[in-house]
Amino acid sequence: MTVEPVPPQRVQENGVVREVSVPPLVAPPTGGSLADIPFDNAREAPAEPVIGRKQDDGTWADVTAAAFAADVLAVAKGLVAEGLRPGDRLAIMARTTYEWTLFDFAAWAAGLITVPVYPTSSAFQARWILQDSGAVACVVEDKEQARLISTERRQLPGLAHLWAFDTGAVSVLRAAGKDVPDEVITARRSGLSPQTIATLVYTSGTTGRPKGCVLTHGNFFAEVDNAVELLHPVFKSVSKDPASTLLFLPLSHVLGRMVAIGCLRARVRLGHAPSIATDDLLADLAGFRPTFLVAIPYVLEKVFNTGRATAEKMGRAASFDRAATIARRYGKAVEAQEHGEGPGPSLGLRTARALYDPLVYRRIRAALGGRVRYAICGGSPLGRRLAAFYEGAGISVFEGYGLTETTAASTVTPPLRPRLGTVGWPLPGTAVRIAEDGEVLLRGGHVFAGYWDTESCAAIPSSASDWLPTGDLGTLDEDGYLTITGRKKDILITTGGKNVAPAPLEDWLRAHPLIGQCMVVGDNRPYITALITLEPDGLDHWRRMNKKTDVPLRDLVTDPDLLATLQRAVDEANRLVSRAESIRRFRVLPTDFTEERGHLTPSLKLKRAAIARDFTKEIEELYAR
Repeated sequence: MTVEPVPPQRVQENGVVREVSVPPLVAPPTGGSLADIPFDNAREAPAEPVIGRKQDDGTWADVTAAAFAADVLAVAKGLVAEGLRPGDRLAIMARTTYEWTLFDFAAWAAGLITVPVYPTSSAFQARWILQDSGAVACVVEDKEQARLISTERRQLPGLAHLWAFDTGAVSVLRAAGKDVPDEVITARRSGLSPQTIATLVYTSGTTGRPKGCVLTHGNFFAEVDNAVELLHPVFKSVSKDPASTLLFLPLSHVLGRMVAIGCLRARVRLGHAPSIATDDLLADLAGFRPTFLVAIPYVLEKVFNTGRATAEKMGRAASFDRAATIARRYGKAVEAQEHGEGPGPSLGLRTARALYDPLVYRRIRAALGGRVRYAICGGSPLGRRLAAFYEGAGISVFEGYGLTETTAASTVTPPLRPRLGTVGWPLPGTAVRIAEDGEVLLRGGHVFAGYWDTESCAAIPSSASDWLPTGDLGTLDEDGYLTITGRKKDILITTGGKNVAPAPLEDWLRAHPLIGQCMVVGDNRPYITALITLEPDGLDHWRRMNKKTDVPLRDLVTDPDLLATLQRAVDEANRLVSRAESIRRFRVLPTDFTEERGHLTPSLKLKRAAIARDFTKEIEELYAR
């Protein structure tokens, strides 16, 4: 059964749709918490597989609801035995693994608040999150991460415990808690409610210092319950195959976290893939064979581009391109039909699609495990052409939009009502409004309580009103579909879904004597790059020291010695951030950014749009292969 999506209620102002809302499909719970999910599953369906774990021989073994609840209980008792009290913060720094999800639910069962830390975080970033959250314990994946945290322990006097998965964190805690009565955990769980803080998820701010988003158990219930009910065919079943997904998004990101919780809530078989390296991920997909995926655009782009490159090597590029054109036409025809705007794919189009299915489309689906029929995509825009291609290739894509502050998705493509190029309608229980300046405002039960305040150990509301300002710009069409048109602030979002604050890198580099101005680039790009201009006085000094006073500026910008010096400066700046936020390539410009040229404001702030427009060629070359 597919839930027919409820069209949004629309509010028009001056003939323009300014606000849309959709009522919730599921009433919010009046009691309980996320900690109850494993134990409810064990009581209701103890033998049902809820998680798949990869074994040493590469096969996947099922973990039943009863077995997962037993693991959660054992680790929770160990946390209690180690002295952790209700409301204490436990940080988790690891890739996407079974143990991550286990500790998340075990911490909740013990009454704790979990604090994700990206596994690629620098020592400075990790220390800041641990300090700001007031974490009393931290569990990491391996010895390398344990060493990174250990180097910061002097500045973390409140961090009393540090465990690592690969040195037996689970078994250590299981042994520590063996004498703790089960009733202690039951009591801890009974002390939680939907209003209790579940987690602090840190997100980049404009100053470069992450802010802790306070998400409650009720926030997650509002998000996952309505998403599961709306996307019924995705989470419930796909033909004869029980619903399953392989999660490769980082659990330190709210989208990956929401998926893990939603799968356990709906008893969808969940697998974890710690590596997104192409060969590793494709092998895991082939072994696990999920029925749906939650992905960032980069993954879907990579699969498409790999398919195109393989066809080109085989001398079949023209055939692949024709198949891609047919798929896009088919996808657009399906969209038009579902909106009552056309008869659907013609006989000729259906015949052409059937011809290319075994030659191209089946290979695309095989690369994703062979059983995938749905993909939920978020983090950055997928694009109309790629969405139409996948629809034509037999994989329906549900594109969404949201923030850490909204517990992931606030809008999503409604089933049976796709509108390619948009991010869909409000998730049931959500309202979207466009402010006078074009900023997207959000409201709903999934919107966070506020930002974490270290002093009060509580949430500080982010806005005086009940609308959350997102910092994104957007428009609503006459049917209530949201399109994101830009960003109000300067935070960049790569195609990998990583939020990057450019200011720390730019400020660091501008302090170098050779550098005049720097603009970090990377919004909707696969990695971070930078445009750099040279500081005249510093350059004159460098010329003299390196005996290159007669070399023209147009030649100096590609001089190996100068580039090596600047590369060292970039390497130093990159130490401030994680690899995903680091500058991979840079281009030295033979001109400076000035107010006269329209590149700087009177207060010498960068006019990013103007710079990007005037140096389009140079930016594109930074991403050329």
